[in-house]
Amino acid sequence: MIGYAEAPRAWGFTRGMARVVGVNLTDAVVDGWLTRRELAGMVDHCLRCGNVPACTEFLAHEVQAVSLPVFCDNKPGIEALSPQP
Repeated sequence: MIGYAEAPRAWGFTRGMARVVGVNLTDAVVDGWLTRRELAGMVDHCLRCGNVPACTEFLAHEVQAVSLPVFCDNKPGIEALSPQP
């Protein structure tokens, strides 16, 4: 992707959370809905997050959701990009 070699787990969690609510972060950057800097900020938030076990559990059991769990620091930013029902 855009180059998160130093944070592959955080990138995977960020991308996974987005995918669950129907957001493709790569497309969001390419289409201009999200800047690379904003995406890097999301990955950084995830990298510093202490909720790895909860995130892992959520992503292991959710394929599609209307919203993200409240513990996700990226919830507002990702959900803002989510397709409206």
